[in-house]
Amino acid sequence: MGPMIDDEIMPVFLINGFLEAGKTEFLKFTMAQEYFQAEGKTLLIVCEEGDTEYEEELLKDTKTAVVYVDDMSQITPERLEELELFYNPERVLIEWNGMWNQDELQIPKDWTIYQQITIVDGSTIDLYLKNMKPLFGAMLRNTELVIVNRCDGIPEEQLGAYRRTLKAMGRQADIVFETSEGEVEPEITEEDLPYDMKEDVVKIAPEYYGIWYIDCMDKPERYVGKVVEFTAMAMKSPEFPKNYFVPGRMAMTCCEADMAFLGFICKAREARLLETGNWVTVRARIALEYWKDYGGEGPVLYAESVEPAEEIKDIVQF
Repeated sequence: MGPMIDDEIMPVFLINGFLEAGKTEFLKFTMAQEYFQAEGKTLLIVCEEGDTEYEEELLKDTKTAVVYVDDMSQITPERLEELELFYNPERVLIEWNGMWNQDELQIPKDWTIYQQITIVDGSTIDLYLKNMKPLFGAMLRNTELVIVNRCDGIPEEQLGAYRRTLKAMGRQADIVFETSEGEVEPEITEEDLPYDMKEDVVKIAPEYYGIWYIDCMDKPERYVGKVVEFTAMAMKSPEFPKNYFVPGRMAMTCCEADMAFLGFICKAREARLLETGNWVTVRARIALEYWKDYGGEGPVLYAESVEPAEEIKDIVQF
């Protein structure tokens, strides 16, 4: 499962999601896979009693010890170290209770979250996005993979909207949608976007900035060579090369506590005249290039013009 793991480090695989999302089924399926039949024992910590039990036979076959905790106060670094000493596992799986704030999870110093997967029930996602966004945000923030199951009967454009919202909350996550038939790929076509991609200059209205940002990050190849125009706030840093700045906007990716500045690096001869906090309307051509802050390739803007603009008071929505 991934690269070789350092012996000094206890790898933790964290599976999170709300009750009845299908976490247990997912874990049972994973534990039964050949690649998971690794050396040594597995400690499985289950933070809620779902409807699905772990069968004794599966636990025995996979050399897994299961510990149930029903209160977050029972998961302290000290208690986890005791469990490690008692069971001496090679790896730890945690089935997280979605009603507990994951930001409060503390693990021993030599444990490391090696992989984090979020399981979402497509039939109830709306409810949780409306009512439990802070908890959802805490689960998604460092997730690598989101599996949205039970998507039967949900129209594609709705799945596309869910994808954008999830992507805003878990920006490095791969998002997979599943129906009873298997995976579905909600194709957000250029026609579905709320701005006209066929225009010579694609004008991004302020209310669609979030949609544009996520789509451009998700499908940068769609934007390569296109000229876009949008209004944003300039951010400068001494670390940027000369003539570069980031036009961006503050966005609430999940809740008040989770504000983020969303923007792409932009090369502009006007950059040196700008100060952080200046509002500008940028017209720029989009390229896909390596940029160290992206940790790889990402959208790099080449400005055709940068004009002063009025501040936009609204927070970006997705």
